[in-house]
Amino acid sequence: MTRSDLLWKFAYFAVAGGVFLIDQSSKAWAVSRLRFGDAMPVIPGFLNFAYAENTGVAFSMLDDHGSSGRWGLSIIAMVAASLVIYFFWRTPRSDDRILGALALLLAGIIGNVTDRLRLGFVVDFIDVQFGSWHYPTFNVADMSIVIGAGLLIIDMFLNKRKAQAETRPSGSMSDVAK
Repeated sequence: MTRSDLLWKFAYFAVAGGVFLIDQSSKAWAVSRLRFGDAMPVIPGFLNFAYAENTGVAFSMLDDHGSSGRWGLSIIAMVAASLVIYFFWRTPRSDDRILGALALLLAGIIGNVTDRLRLGFVVDFIDVQFGSWHYPTFNVADMSIVIGAGLLIIDMFLNKRKAQAETRPSGSMSDVAK
């Protein structure tokens, strides 16, 4: 790995650190501003800030396992973060979409596991609704994880198309149809 590659990878880690700091700062704001009050409408009828404590995983699944659930989920998250770091270092510098996705995943995982270890739950505060439809409350770390996973999925489809195009013989009927 060249020095330039190493600097780029550390830049991606810096981005992950920035997302982590934004996540933790926004959660601290939510605790101090929203914890004992009502929801704060941002866009009435669509977006509110409302304090919530999530002891489970996504959509509060597995939230009834108490202390063992807290530590079990924390261990799983730390293993996931370790795997993300492993794949991050193995990814070539030229693969920016994957590196960015992994940096976002890492920031989100660490942001939520920090809450879980420190507080015993994850602070959620972004509340989206549309009419009678109501999405579960989430936070910046959750958004980071979803965006990172989405980038990985997009990359998977783009690589599949690229591989299919490379294996297609030139001059085939599918090339003529284009």
